[in-house]
Amino acid sequence: MSYRLVRAERRGQTVRAVTLLNLGRHFALPREQWPELCARLEELLAGQQALLPVASTPAVEAAAQRYAALLLARQGEHQGVAAMAGTGPAVATGTVAVAEHDLQTVDVAALEFVRPRAVALWALQTLGCIDLLTGLGVSGPLRSLILGALVGRMAQPASERATRRWREQCSGLGELLEVDFEAMAENALYRAGDALLKHRAAIEDAVFSQVSALFGLETTVTLYDLTNTYCEGDAAINPKAQRGHSKEQRRDCPLVTLGLVLDGSGFVRRSQCCDGNVVEGTTLAGMLQSLGAPPGALVVMDRGLAAEDNRTWLRAQGYRYLVVSREWERQFDPAAALEIATAGGDPLQLQLVPDESGQEVRLYCYSAARAEKENAITRRFAERFETGLQKMAAGLAQPRGEKRLAKLHERLGRLKEKSRGASQHYTIELVPDAEGKKATALHFSPQPIDGSRLTHPGVYCLRSNETGWNAEQMWRTYTLLTDLEAVFRSLKSELGLRPVFHHKEQRVDGHLFITVLAYQCVQLIRRRLREHGMEARWSTLRDTLASQCRVTATFQRADGRTLHVRKATRAEPDARAIYQALNLNPAPGGIVKLIV
Repeated sequence: MSYRLVRAERRGQTVRAVTLLNLGRHFALPREQWPELCARLEELLAGQQALLPVASTPAVEAAAQRYAALLLARQGEHQGVAAMAGTGPAVATGTVAVAEHDLQTVDVAALEFVRPRAVALWALQTLGCIDLLTGLGVSGPLRSLILGALVGRMAQPASERATRRWREQCSGLGELLEVDFEAMAENALYRAGDALLKHRAAIEDAVFSQVSALFGLETTVTLYDLTNTYCEGDAAINPKAQRGHSKEQRRDCPLVTLGLVLDGSGFVRRSQCCDGNVVEGTTLAGMLQSLGAPPGALVVMDRGLAAEDNRTWLRAQGYRYLVVSREWERQFDPAAALEIATAGGDPLQLQLVPDESGQEVRLYCYSAARAEKENAITRRFAERFETGLQKMAAGLAQPRGEKRLAKLHERLGRLKEKSRGASQHYTIELVPDAEGKKATALHFSPQPIDGSRLTHPGVYCLRSNETGWNAEQMWRTYTLLTDLEAVFRSLKSELGLRPVFHHKEQRVDGHLFITVLAYQCVQLIRRRLREHGMEARWSTLRDTLASQCRVTATFQRADGRTLHVRKATRAEPDARAIYQALNLNPAPGGIVKLIV
């Protein structure tokens, strides 16, 4: 059963019911409150209170405010609402001529502040998402839900319940899309995620093809890495939710892993959801095969994926690669190094060393800033380790100090565990007594191990089978991997990747994929703004655009009629600059006028 809001209209000798709004199947207001709702609607549309006003219940008031806003927005350019308000035929909108000294008052309480989301919709249209969903056979209501989920993730990242509340109460998205989100079911956003997952591969291919055409991207560089996020609750029915190493230090929660393949410009080519305890090195072959990366493409990875098996597989498949070496031993010769400057102006020394087999080259990089940081870390743990050894030695001279040899070995093992590798640079001797059960002395001395972080601080190594590159070219290409880390930071901190509130596997995958698509839109916006010299994080851009609102002003005219004007507020200079860079109207939604 579907409900409609109608008004009676006499035509000759007959009376007909004219539909004003389709209220949908989820209209829950009891029948006995319908007259109260209609009376409150007349008051809102006429802009005046009844002679003997009756206090409305919260449910009636909320419904009246909502339907009045819909009537003003949808029928502002038509005639007919005035008849419902009992003020006679509607007057055409436009400039209202008034006599001299004819004063009008503004009902400030009727101002409705709604943030426009035109920039996010522009990104979705530019990426071709709306036409793509239509071509995939996604229905109109479901398409609107998908757009609402994506815009909500960009504008107000939160859980699905919080996104629904924001979309209905704080956003003008429904007005821009001409959709009544409040009439949709509470669990409608879940269906949006399900629909996106159904067409995941097609959407990723189409979106990346679109950005490649927009910016002329060459798919010669492929960045691959994994990150994880934690789930709220135990997520017992999700097989992918597993305990593992949490990069957010949430060892108390099950994890899910997101793998991303990006090109050199930072756009996502393929995404994959994996188990929370997945081993990074086992995912590379499957991702590149599903991507269909062309032979000869360059794959850039961090040390977690740089296992020997992966490098062998890449060489066998004809891929070029650049990875962070997993070798423990460090080496560096300043006399054979080339000095360059980083993007921040810091000096960096590079030493290129060909491999004996001729299949690989190693690039040893030395950074003074990194050396200072590593020295501080090593010094802190070394001092902590020495303090622990001194306490053990002092206890041997005290009457009640621990002297049992087995217990002292246990304490020494705990100290080594907490030393973060500093203990390897010490020689330690516990001197037992004649019976071999108690210790009589503890001796220790520093013994630095060559090739370690202590002797070669600030040094890291890159490996590649691109033997024709020079040192600077190889390092500049490696810095693209830092862009991938920036992508993960944006996904987690700016787009609500963490935490995950869902428990079912399909819902979790949908949550992650919606976040990835929202990132594609954000990356498009930031790249276009960067072309105009505007460098900013998405959180900064979002706060700048949030200052603009869409308002409904109600004017009480001297002739008794009420003028409703709905428009966007004037954009601030920073927001206007964003609109100009994207070639957008700084007043989204236009102006809607209605006289009743």
